[in-house]
Amino acid sequence: MQQDKDFLGTQPVGRLLLKLALPTVAAQVINMLYNIVDRIYIGHIPDIGASALTGVGVCMPIIMIVSAFAAFVSNGGAPRASIAMGHQDNASAERILGNCFTLQIIISAVLTVILLLWNRDLFLAFGASENTISYAVDYMNIYAIGTIFVQLTLGMNAFITAQGFAKTGMLSVLIGAVCNIILDPIFIYWFDMGVKGAALATVLSQAVSCVWVLLFLCGKKTF
Repeated sequence: MQQDKDFLGTQPVGRLLLKLALPTVAAQVINMLYNIVDRIYIGHIPDIGASALTGVGVCMPIIMIVSAFAAFVSNGGAPRASIAMGHQDNASAERILGNCFTLQIIISAVLTVILLLWNRDLFLAFGASENTISYAVDYMNIYAIGTIFVQLTLGMNAFITAQGFAKTGMLSVLIGAVCNIILDPIFIYWFDMGVKGAALATVLSQAVSCVWVLLFLCGKKTF
């Protein structure tokens, strides 16, 4: 166990780069599956598939902005935590993680309010039409509630990778993607929820990933 925690300071940089970078890149690709899978299922909704797909497509820039805020916190905090751990200062690393966690909670609350109150105006600014904006609003009204899961999953997952558990970080994203693939047809077709079902499936999948990430960070394997 201790060897698993110390290899970041003992193995060659080139080997570490391959060991950590490849799963991290794979996790980013898997993360894109959420929107891709949603669009595949939404496009096959009888009668309204084309209009619904166009409406949800307008949500993509906003979803990327939400993810960017998670990266804004984690891409600064996780490396600083790694530096602190390299100095054997785990107390500082824990404070950094705690501050990032708190900041992500605050950002999530602010983004949720903005996306719920002004999503229609944002969609119009991004080019939505009157024929498709209702689908975009239906999707975002549910997705916005799950903003906190997106922030914590992507943000805290960086702290898992920063401790050398890159494969676990990839697994965190993969769990959510698989859940989304399973839940999408259930909510969209079986429960006949359409676009709302796609959003609900995404939120629940992100929630599962979030729980996995937090449990791992609180477990015995990590610092």
